[in-house]
Amino acid sequence: MRIALASDHAAIELKAVLRDWLIEMGHEVADLGPETTDSVDYPDFGYRLAEVVADGTAERGIALCGSGIGISMSVNRNPKLRCALVSEPLSASLCREHNDANCIALGARLIGVDMAKACVTAFLETEFAGGRHQRRVDKLSNPSC
Repeated sequence: MRIALASDHAAIELKAVLRDWLIEMGHEVADLGPETTDSVDYPDFGYRLAEVVADGTAERGIALCGSGIGISMSVNRNPKLRCALVSEPLSASLCREHNDANCIALGARLIGVDMAKACVTAFLETEFAGGRHQRRVDKLSNPSC
């Protein structure tokens, strides 16, 4: 699977761990930055991530910042993105199954590496259920539906 990762300076270490782990698992991974712990603005990286998922360059996105809140808000500014802030595997699975999320956000200061990997695994392995959920997902991109 083609996966894009982006973070702010607070999540550099978790992003690096997840990037290397995903590559080891055979995924094609695009690390959209940043590359150092110098202070950056999370919206810049959230927008960059949203763009590559929206245009199909990446199939899924993983957004990281200190809490996961700010970067998820920036990703969701793009109407083609459905980014869910998750902190445990059940939410990561449900956001795919019910909401067809194409991106998750994780808070690097709030979640450990093992839990982050469990969330990413659930997110990547769960399929969208479709059916009754589809009309709701359609409304996320088009509120007039």
